[in-house]
Formats: sequence, structure tokens, C-alpha cells
Amino acid sequence: MHGDPPTGHHPLAGRTILQIIPELEAGGAERTTVDIAAGLAAAGARALVATEGGRLVGELQAKGGIWAPFPAATKNPLAMLRNVRRLAKLCLDEGVHLVHARSRAPAWVALGTARALNLPFVTTYHGSYSGRSPIKVRYNSVMARGDAVIANSHYTAGLIASAYPMAEPRLRVIYRGTDFRSFTPSAVEPERVEALRQAWGVAPHERIVLLAARLTAWKGQRVLIDAAAHLRDMGVRDVAFVLAGDPQGRDSYVKDLDRAVEARGLGGIVHRVGHCTDMAAAFLAASVVAVPSTEPEAFGRSAVEAQAMGTPVVVSDLGAVPETVLAVPDVPGPERTGWRVPPNDPEALADALKAALSMGASAREAMAVRAQLHVQRHFSLDSMVERTLDVYCALLERRTGRR
Repeated sequence: MHGDPPTGHHPLAGRTILQIIPELEAGGAERTTVDIAAGLAAAGARALVATEGGRLVGELQAKGGIWAPFPAATKNPLAMLRNVRRLAKLCLDEGVHLVHARSRAPAWVALGTARALNLPFVTTYHGSYSGRSPIKVRYNSVMARGDAVIANSHYTAGLIASAYPMAEPRLRVIYRGTDFRSFTPSAVEPERVEALRQAWGVAPHERIVLLAARLTAWKGQRVLIDAAAHLRDMGVRDVAFVLAGDPQGRDSYVKDLDRAVEARGLGGIVHRVGHCTDMAAAFLAASVVAVPSTEPEAFGRSAVEAQAMGTPVVVSDLGAVPETVLAVPDVPGPERTGWRVPPNDPEALADALKAALSMGASAREAMAVRAQLHVQRHFSLDSMVERTLDVYCALLERRTGRR
């Protein structure tokens, strides 16, 4: 299993890398899993993903990854113990050289397997895990036990180093990467934008303020509703506020949002449109994209993708999102790529949205160019894949004594 790989252009050619994640549904961790699998396949490696399944399995396979059906979502301790043996068998059968875990419960399984088989073990923090009780702190600690611990932002890395100082020497910050071949205005046909506007019930003359996130309280949908009311009261007209996101079973929260819209007299102004599959077209359709999170984001993909499409962004000034948006006071006003506002402050959000909506054509175009250059320089998919594969290479070289 640990023999030399066949000769290839890339050091990982012929190697078998296994990623493990509960499911391959929509989400940053799941999307990154598929992206890394595609990068591994392009490098000539075998890219296994142990997971229960999900809507991204077809894309994984189309991009050269291999789905290994596996009950990775279980949090039952006895089932997890059985999974260690099951994963070890899979690794032996497939000749796995390295295991990469992207979620806590399967990470415990992967850690047990990796230690039993003397395999390099990598973890990625896709979020910031809260742990107040000793039991929860220990449960979370598995993500800090990798031979390499990848954080998706400097904000996340700071949390890891604070909670688990022993992990700091093994920490690597690798930003979530965006595919700028898809997220660029020239790649989106006007028909895709028009189809979304019609599906959302937005009139041709209306400008769109878009919040694209799953419907959960900390994503700030309620803050945007309150900001929409402020903007209306300020005399801002012909603006549609679109909440695009999956409720994921949070029916009571959805009812709360609908009641807030009705109470504010915003019927026909705020549109709750459900999950959107064409995010590039959605960001291009928007005049402004809002990321009004009330709790820290571990990265904040929407802000990067919106900037890639040349759309102004207004984000909460907390968590990792400020790492992705150049704004006052960190840069002078003429160098900004968006606005940062205090979290949970509808009036500040409304003021920033009004400023973005009031920009003239030349100022908007200049900001779009700055934003696109900024995100292409720091948050590219190619960079994320290259740096992740470099982590794999370094661990495998260290393990085999290669130099």
C-alpha cells in the first residue's frame, strides 16, 4: 500500500487520497470536497470520497472523483467505532495513502483509521465550532489533531490556535477557492439572469438587493427586512429584496420572516425565493449583495463570488468576511471593494445599501474592476487546490522519507 507511486508529472500521480464528509449536499465543505477531488484527478491521483451521498455525487464522479458509499454522517459512538474498522478495510482495499476529514464525527473515525494504518491525517475547519462544556471541547478537538490542520481563514485559524495551542505549528490557512471560469460576467448569458428575475417575480425596472444564504437566524435575513423598511422610509424606491436560500426544515423561522415582512408592509418588496442553483446569474442580477450575518462567518463565500461578478457587497464587520472585502478604514474610500457595517444594525445596513445603490455608472464599474482583481488575487480555486495538494505532498514526503 505504501509503495512508490508510478512515475507521473505530479508528485501525487498514482497516489490514492481519501476525503471523508457526512454528505455531499450543497455547502462550502461539500463544494470544496468536490473541487479538491477534481484537482487530484487532474494531477493523476485517485480521489476517493467516503460519504453517504447527496446532490453533488454526480458532479464528483463527472470530475474524476470516486464515490465510496460510507455511513459517514453517524454520530452514534458504537456506530463510529464500527466505522473505524470499516474505513480501515476500505483504505486497505483501495490502497489509500492519506486521509482528509472535513467534519467532526467522521474525523474521529478517520483519526482512528489513520493511526491504525500509519497514514497521514489531514483536517479542515470549514466552520468555527463552539464548545463550552469539557465534553464538547474534547469532541471538537479531533479537528485540531491532524498532521496538518487547514483553516479556511485567518479568523478561523485564530480560533483554533486559541482553543488548541498545540495545533498551532500544524496550522495552514488556505482560503476557500472560487472558480472564476464560472464566476465571471462573461460566462453568464443574459437569458440566465432574465430567467431568475422572472422566477423571483421582480419587475423589469426594479433593482435587486440579494441575500443568498440558508434561512437561519444568524444569516441576518431579519436584519435585511428591517433595513428594507428603513430604505423605504428614506424614499428609496424600485428595489426588490430577494432572500434566496433553503429553509432546511426551519419552518418556524420562515413563518417569523413572513410575519416580519407583513408587519413592515413589505409585501411585494421582499421576495423569499427558496434555494437558487444558478448563483453566478443571481449575483449578476443583483445591484447589491448583502451579507448581514449576526454571528461570525468562518469564511463567507457569497462576498467573494459577488465581487467576482462585479457586484457591490455590504457585509457585517465580524468573523472572516472582512478578510474578503476591502473597506474603510483599512483602505481609502476610492480603493474599497465594498462596505462593512456593524452586525445587527439595520440602520447602518440601510445606509450602506443606499450608498451602493446610489453609485454612478463609472464609480460602479471602477469598483467592479477593483473587486474582481482583489478576489482573483487571493481567493482562486486554482490556488486553493494547489496549496491543498502541496500539504498532501509534504506529509507524504515526510512519511516516506522522500526529499
